[in-house]
Amino acid sequence: MSAATTRSRTPDRLCAEAVDLARAAAEEAAAPGVVGEHSGLVSEGDRVVTHFFECKELGYRGWRWAVTVARASRAKVVTLDEVVLLPGPDALLAPEWVPWSERLRPGDLGPGDLLPTDQDDLRLEPGYTGEDQPPADSAVSEEMAELAEAEDADVSPGTPAVQPTVPTRGSIASVAEELGLRRARVLSRYGLHSAADRWEEAFGPNTPMAQAAPATCLTCGFLAPIGGSLGQAFGVCANEFAPADGRVVSLAYGCGGHSEAAVMPKPPQPAAPVIDETRVEPFPLHPARDSGSVPETTDEETAELGHS
Repeated sequence: MSAATTRSRTPDRLCAEAVDLARAAAEEAAAPGVVGEHSGLVSEGDRVVTHFFECKELGYRGWRWAVTVARASRAKVVTLDEVVLLPGPDALLAPEWVPWSERLRPGDLGPGDLLPTDQDDLRLEPGYTGEDQPPADSAVSEEMAELAEAEDADVSPGTPAVQPTVPTRGSIASVAEELGLRRARVLSRYGLHSAADRWEEAFGPNTPMAQAAPATCLTCGFLAPIGGSLGQAFGVCANEFAPADGRVVSLAYGCGGHSEAAVMPKPPQPAAPVIDETRVEPFPLHPARDSGSVPETTDEETAELGHS
């Protein structure tokens, strides 16, 4: 260890004794009555010492006033360097600031909100660059290059944002618009995989609903297929009673609303009534005397009690 290092770790005597100077500076910078007791000092270098004082300010528990003093070489007078309020080892600190893009969660976007995307967003890649040779991983690179060469098309300079409303006929932008591919950016391979991972986690084969399902969505009649490469592994549920109605589901997902899980037979239909309109059935206006539940009798005693 060098002599200079030893001297820098040993507090200068005159600077260490300048406690009153440091306290006066802290009280001048702080509000009255918030500077507490002297809680120690530390050597910052040759003839540079920082004094610490407790902070009694409400809401600053564990913080301390740090006053740095110094003196020039061969000087007898200690001067003030700076006064700051610093957190101590057990200070109460605010949580670390997180950018809004990292705090955003699914479902936070409301009506009227705008969610900007970074220019270098990994989930997106240029759909049309305006160059003769589009990127190798572009969704329209090979098809557009072959079609442009076959049709002897011209390449429109610039991105779609600076293109006219109606592209020049025969240009790559015009052909791309006819094929539905004229977009400034399209999903990259990373974006496709990220979306597939989210959908697989929410409505995939490892969910409790899928584990208890009688069959998978691959054989369900309520599955609406989707196009593109994602259609090989996902579809859209169209069963209004299913928990994933209107959601993108994995073909290996399943629920109790499977179209072929429990098919109920049609209820039997009663036969239509047959009415014979060729016969006439007489219907008496008054019931017969012997139609009651008790036989008719001529006994006077019984007659007094009546009968039905």
